[in-house]
Amino acid sequence: MDVIGHFVDGKPFSGSSGRHGDVFDPATGRRTARVELASAADVAVVVEAAGRAVRSWRDASLARRTAVLFAFRELVHARRDRLAGVITAEHGKVLADAAGEVQRGLEIIEYACGIPSALRGGFSENVSTEVDSYSLRQPLGVVAVISPFNFPAMVPLWFLPIAVACGNAVVLKPSEKDPSAALLLAEWFAEAGLPDGVLNVVNGDAEAVDALLDHPGVKAVSFVGSTPVARQVHQRGTAAGKRVQALGGAKNHMVVLPDADLDLAADAAVNAGFGSAGERCMAISALVAVEPVADALVARIAERMGRLRTGDGRRGCDMGPLVTAAHAARVRAYVEAGVAAGAVPVVDGRNVEPDGDANGFWLGPTLFDRVTPDMSIYTDEIFGPVLGVLRVGSYDEAVELVNANPYGNGTAIFTNDGGAARRYQHEVEVGMIGVNVPIPVPMAYYSFGGWKASLFGDLHAHGEDGVRFFTRGKVVTSRWLDPRHGGVNLGFPTQT
Repeated sequence: MDVIGHFVDGKPFSGSSGRHGDVFDPATGRRTARVELASAADVAVVVEAAGRAVRSWRDASLARRTAVLFAFRELVHARRDRLAGVITAEHGKVLADAAGEVQRGLEIIEYACGIPSALRGGFSENVSTEVDSYSLRQPLGVVAVISPFNFPAMVPLWFLPIAVACGNAVVLKPSEKDPSAALLLAEWFAEAGLPDGVLNVVNGDAEAVDALLDHPGVKAVSFVGSTPVARQVHQRGTAAGKRVQALGGAKNHMVVLPDADLDLAADAAVNAGFGSAGERCMAISALVAVEPVADALVARIAERMGRLRTGDGRRGCDMGPLVTAAHAARVRAYVEAGVAAGAVPVVDGRNVEPDGDANGFWLGPTLFDRVTPDMSIYTDEIFGPVLGVLRVGSYDEAVELVNANPYGNGTAIFTNDGGAARRYQHEVEVGMIGVNVPIPVPMAYYSFGGWKASLFGDLHAHGEDGVRFFTRGKVVTSRWLDPRHGGVNLGFPTQT
């Protein structure tokens, strides 16, 4: 059986911990590999390698950095099918969805190729007599990226290209559930000409995460995961003096007004609720139907769900398995809790007959009607293919419901009323909003991130916020002395 190690200083690296985790094919339930789990000592070796590399990389010209980014982009584009296949084999999402993940990651690489424009400073001449001021943005040093299982390529690519383009060295800690995509990206970056040690991959669990958060050589941490862990990462990292952006969980609402196109809304609810088996932080898990449309909308959604094929993502199915047996059992328990609480199971995914191995981690798409805000299937982030319908009597009730939720990641409104849509985007307390768009993930040149318990830290991922996160600003005030000036003056400097 394969043993998946680390990638450090431009080559494979085996740690000293002696601990391993299991990697499974979720569609078959079979263990396919073992992954090394780093110790704190292993992490120290990796951070030291990154520290050595950053000393020269931070001084590399923008032309050299962008040349590496362009070459890396070409490699990822040419090998996108291979990368998608690795994602499907370890995560379970269907191949088409994995290919879409790779495409969104490519968009971030392409944005990073334009880093010279993003790093431009400002210049003001003669702010005082023969005194000029200008601004600079410089890299932080060694930064860490801790990424989740649900997007093993795209989420690392939210951070890696920008961090590297800005002149930093990176230590990436991917999820131990599906680590192979991260290792491929690191190998391809090296092939593209990135110097040894600028990008390193260390596999591990909580011990590795804690070591990265505590290590004084790590200057910043980017994290994506559940809200409880994001909160802990932010607290521990900032206590250690690091800059931290910790993106947490979500409970994304889709509000459907009475004037909406119900066929469009039903299509969107199915796509956004069950894509990637609901294992998306931007998945729609709460559909808020403003009466009198609920009955008609639920019927349309159920009819579409009846045509979905759950099974092995390599067989052309619509939805794949969940990532692990433990996670599938957890989501199944939420379905059971929803039934016990009195929600109406319109479509029960526990009864699915998958097109795949019987030992796969299966749960079919599930639709609940008449969900209430006190039920656990509403209050908790389930992270699975479970969509709950809540019925409200007005637009105002819908906004009140959304804003009362502790999460504020993404939301969508479906309507043909431009005034209502404009009012919604102004009033709702959520970071990313879609108007007749169910999954409003921003393009690479905008930034990704939510509000409230969905984000800990001030700066979002990629786009302008990403550049600001991975750099520090300086302002220089300069005067080149002229023989006509001189003398001693103890007065406070003034702008004259």
